[in-house]
Amino acid sequence: MIHARHYFATSAFALLTLTAVDAAAQTAANYPNRAMRWMVGYTPSGTADMMARAVGAKFNETWGQPVIVENRPGGATNIATEMVAKSAPDGYTLLLGTVANVINPSLYPKMAFDFHKDFVHVTNMASTPGMVVVHPSVPVKNIKELVVLAKARPGQMRHGSTGIGSPHHLAGELFKSMADVKMIHVPYKGATPAITDVVAGHIEIYFGAMVSTVPHVKNGRLRALAMTSAKRSPAAPDIPTLQEQGFKNFETGSWFGLHVPAGTPRDVVAKLHAETLRAINLPDIRNRMQPEGAEFIGDTPEQFAAYVRGEIEKWGRAVKVSGAKAEG
Repeated sequence: MIHARHYFATSAFALLTLTAVDAAAQTAANYPNRAMRWMVGYTPSGTADMMARAVGAKFNETWGQPVIVENRPGGATNIATEMVAKSAPDGYTLLLGTVANVINPSLYPKMAFDFHKDFVHVTNMASTPGMVVVHPSVPVKNIKELVVLAKARPGQMRHGSTGIGSPHHLAGELFKSMADVKMIHVPYKGATPAITDVVAGHIEIYFGAMVSTVPHVKNGRLRALAMTSAKRSPAAPDIPTLQEQGFKNFETGSWFGLHVPAGTPRDVVAKLHAETLRAINLPDIRNRMQPEGAEFIGDTPEQFAAYVRGEIEKWGRAVKVSGAKAEG
């Protein structure tokens, strides 16, 4: 015999489940029906900001809803990331994620969110390679010659980066570890002062983003030795990678992903994913971003989640090797 209390409880649970499923379906069917916020943990005009604004404009064209890009720099992107992690999982608050998000778990002992678990990683939109450059006065033309020179001058040569724990700092530390050389790391607060000093010859070597270094390579103010990516960049096909020059599995660079809070309905994620892929395949976005060294990706949420997990592990090893600690 089925007890009345058990019957009504079971029926109520089934009704609630159906109601929740129906509500989720309705949410996806009507999504989006209001403005969206896209949080960027950097100041305006950088590659991350450009990517969010370019793709967000395409969302607006398709859905007729404004996409408001909010720049919330600070905390090595942790401020913007936490705001999104703690927002409603409804698809109206987005995060422009970068390599900083997978480095931070190893740099910061306590964070108010788990970047891997507290987000749905919708898609990796694009990646940009890093570049190793030297001042023209440095008598080397490739990585092998740089290693020989660095070993002949242990602890004398200086390599700059955009800051402690930045991907460019860690790329330099990985290089030193793999090459078994000693060089002095000089951190700067951003690319502009670092580029200024290497162009002026105040430091000899710079591990930086292709977007900020390649103009100076083209005008002869800097000499490019290698790309830090796994393969050569179509935007600079004549520059070999570190892997080609004997550094097996050396791969660093930046990437730009779309993320939403964990718990966002699957159908909403699917809509965001499909529209993002449509946007990054449009000629105007590609023509705008490819000269910056961008290579477009557009993977699935499952593939991107696996990539994020692997990146956290990879950069964790790099942070350990470098001994880097968060500033402030």
